[in-house]
Amino acid sequence: MDRQEAMEVVKSRVTNDRLIKHMIAVEAVMKALAGRLGEDESKWALAGLVHDLDYDETVKDPEKHGKLGAGYLRDMGVEDDVTRAVESHAGHLPRETMLDKALFAADPLTGLVVAAALMHPDKKLSGVTPEFVLNRFKEKRFAAGADRDQIRSCEGLGLELDEFVTIGLRAMQSVSDELGL
Repeated sequence: MDRQEAMEVVKSRVTNDRLIKHMIAVEAVMKALAGRLGEDESKWALAGLVHDLDYDETVKDPEKHGKLGAGYLRDMGVEDDVTRAVESHAGHLPRETMLDKALFAADPLTGLVVAAALMHPDKKLSGVTPEFVLNRFKEKRFAAGADRDQIRSCEGLGLELDEFVTIGLRAMQSVSDELGL
């Protein structure tokens, strides 16, 4: 599945524009992580873009989140390691592969970075620095939905928190127009 096909599937199944932007943000972070870790950038980006494909359908039934999306993706012929990462990010499978671990850590990072941008004076990603995000990371009440332990799991990728945040922020800055930030 190429990006255009994936975007068509996302837009056909996801109605919330903010969720689509989140998925694009995770896609960018995953692509950058793959580049840093010497992994397949297209595959990792795809996992990021489609990871919440079933969210609209499962928002009231979180036990199905990830499972339903992975099933749709399998039916479309998407590779097993991508569908596995989609399931594991939602906690249905153990996170064993680098792809699984990266998606799990990248997912909440994007929310933290967006929240940091929105509190920044210019409300743009361009003005946000890794230090700014890391300072907000330390504030438990700030972006409380961005699970700090989940973000810290980046260490399972061999990345320190500051490098992980820097990679994620730079990746999101590269797609800031698509994100409207």
